[in-house]
Amino acid sequence: MARYVLITGATSGIGKAMAYAFADNQDYLILTGRRVNKLKEIQADLTAKYGISVHYYQMDVTQAAEVAAVCRQILHDVPQIDILINNAGLALGLEKFHKYEVTDMVTMLDTNVKGLLYVTRQILPSMVEKNTGHIINIGSTAGIYAYAGAAVYAATKSAVKVLSDGIRIDTIDTNIKVTTIQPGIVETDFSEVRFHGDKERAATVYQGIEALQAEDIAQSVLFVANQPSHVQISDMTIMATKQATGFLIHREK
Repeated sequence: MARYVLITGATSGIGKAMAYAFADNQDYLILTGRRVNKLKEIQADLTAKYGISVHYYQMDVTQAAEVAAVCRQILHDVPQIDILINNAGLALGLEKFHKYEVTDMVTMLDTNVKGLLYVTRQILPSMVEKNTGHIINIGSTAGIYAYAGAAVYAATKSAVKVLSDGIRIDTIDTNIKVTTIQPGIVETDFSEVRFHGDKERAATVYQGIEALQAEDIAQSVLFVANQPSHVQISDMTIMATKQATGFLIHREK
């Protein structure tokens, strides 16, 4: 039976790849993001390729009132949310903590932590009421292993892991599942965003290593979501073969 899957940050990278993976699985999609033109393009392509129902909503997860209004509309427009994937997130900068731009710190906290809180708080009550649902939060290996220049980003992704664990505890008397996905190095526009549009610097992040691709993470998320009702995968950590902890990477010359 097709499920209703809500994905935040669905306009590019892992979010977009997950939209295609779940569409290929014949699930119904609810896509959100800030770039409405990209959402329209993805909706049109998914509908044409897979013949499925795709809703999209412009939403900035950092804005609590906007999130509340959009989520209310979503819950009005679709029968239920079976799977919520909190994917919206970013890293900004790669500097020593005492040199970091405060605005970049705050933006990471607002997006990676508060955004997850805002969306989940709006959607989870309907899951509890129906006694079913699956929350999948996209964390990072940075949430397990801090690395130089990423103190705040690592802290936000550690928060994703601990929030997931806490929500799982609070819903233990229901049939709701909670999963944290913790990818390592993934070749997307992530580094370009981190370096404020510096494509040349972003490209160096992936030099000398066969990095993970967004589709690798999407297939892993689909695997987690397709487990039987009695099976809950609480955590999944995924790294490239030549990556160990965090930013410890072997690069071929």
